Amino acid sequence: MSAALQLTAFGLALLSTLFLLLATSTDCWMVNADDSLEVSHKCRGLWRECVTNMQDGVRTCDQYDSILADHPVKIVVTRTLLITADLLAGLALATLLLGLDCIKFLKEDPRVKLKMCYGAGVVLGVGSILGLVGSVWYAVDVYVERATLVSHNIFLGVHYDFGWSCWLGMAGSTGCFVASVLLTCCLY
Repeated sequence: MSAALQLTAFGLALLSTLFLLLATSTDCWMVNADDSLEVSHKCRGLWRECVTNMQDGVRTCDQYDSILADHPVKIVVTRTLLITADLLAGLALATLLLGLDCIKFLKEDPRVKLKMCYGAGVVLGVGSILGLVGSVWYAVDVYVERATLVSHNIFLGVHYDFGWSCWLGMAGSTGCFVASVLLTCCLY
């Protein structure tokens, strides 16, 4: 039972960490959600903004000026939280891999291996909370920005909605949290 639970948590943690890494590195956190006929599809991410022409499929991207330049708070906070979540999830994944019963590392001391799994679960839980806070922070800020424009009857021609990168960040963080619960609460 313990080995199956460990492998399930490891698989879930691996998939969720990949989701978090993809969410951090991709550029569709916000997509244009205009109901009219659009000739281009716009995506805004944490690192750049891309526009895809719908007729010929040509995609152009503009990198943000510098990582040290003045950026909106939502981008800076989301970058920081997601990079930290990625690092913690990677560390937890490596620790969990060494703590698995099926790995021969420290095979003669099962209590240490169990503590490694438990520690990996705690670190994974902290990383998942940071990733979830970053993803939800960004999503709430997009919603508030759109609601503010609507309440003031301002129409800029296009409004943005949550992109697939935002949903991927939330899914990865939730998966890491579930893996953390499996390792910290169910393993003993």
